[in-house]
Amino acid sequence: MTHHTLPLPDFTHERVEVITGRRSGLFIAVALHSSVLGSALGGARLWTYPHWSDALGDALRLSAAMTLKNAAAGLDAGGGKSVIGLPEGTVLDAERRRDAFLDLGDAVEMLGGLYRTAEDVGSTTDDMLVVSERTQHVVGLPSAVGGSGEPAGPTSLGVHASLQAVLERLTGSPDAAGRRIIISGLGQVGGRLASRLADEGAQLIVTDINPARRAFAEELGAMWVEPGSEHLVAADVFVPAGIGGVLTDEVIDALDVKAVCGPANNPLADHSGADRLAERGILYAPDFVVNAGGVIYLDLEAKHLGTTEEIMARVAGIGDTVRRILDDAEARGVTPLQAAEELAAQRLRAGASVGVN
Repeated sequence: MTHHTLPLPDFTHERVEVITGRRSGLFIAVALHSSVLGSALGGARLWTYPHWSDALGDALRLSAAMTLKNAAAGLDAGGGKSVIGLPEGTVLDAERRRDAFLDLGDAVEMLGGLYRTAEDVGSTTDDMLVVSERTQHVVGLPSAVGGSGEPAGPTSLGVHASLQAVLERLTGSPDAAGRRIIISGLGQVGGRLASRLADEGAQLIVTDINPARRAFAEELGAMWVEPGSEHLVAADVFVPAGIGGVLTDEVIDALDVKAVCGPANNPLADHSGADRLAERGILYAPDFVVNAGGVIYLDLEAKHLGTTEEIMARVAGIGDTVRRILDDAEARGVTPLQAAEELAAQRLRAGASVGVN
């Protein structure tokens, strides 16, 4: 009998539903971390895991990060996340994929509106349309049916605003022209960001685990490096835009950059990585602040709080939040991660005192 050690974080969650989908037979976890500030919002990740406990651990970590993200972004929304875990080697055909998202819809419905799901890594707006057949607690439906559509555009806008704030701190100017910027991951968000920075005249060094993205890199005039070696290149800013956990102690010690600022969720393999970056004199813009553009857009759009222009202006305001956090960290002699976590904690405390009857 194989014994698995569960790679699970501290359990601070309000509620977690774990099911085997009755149609798909797949492992599905819906983790509600906090509803203190309102109905939780966080995407649905479809990913391959070595063991179901890894999928559960991912849901627990990501949902806790969403509480911080939504609070720091000033949203009246709690934190949650869902994960559909695929056993290694599983390839979903169209029918089983549809079944998986119907099953997810049933699991989300169990929480009675305390959690709203959306697209995330591995899932699409069309998948959310399938979810909506089983629950109304889903946002980011395709624009073709009147939904708010793909949130990667707003996410990349927020990352760009954050990057400008970081460059301004490093160089006195927010201008990316001539700056060497490494983008690790050219997915929906990283790809959009790369296009914009290339247009602005940045010197881009890029990579992706999908070798087919190399053609896109060449179109941009970016330098391609092999995945896993990008952190060894000298540059101004390292932008983690792929999977989490890439900033291990070894990677941080090898970095030859002035700052880290990117959209990847939970890029620090260990929380202490923030101190390690600070010790090396590398400025760190916390991921949950930098990548909040998509969730700001989805939450405000779903609640009809403002025109698209007003909502996008709010997304661009992430740059000012980053400036505020960097100022606060410098003034108090703490890491930007600690300053950002405290900003979120203040909102959660205020929300708890208002919300508890």
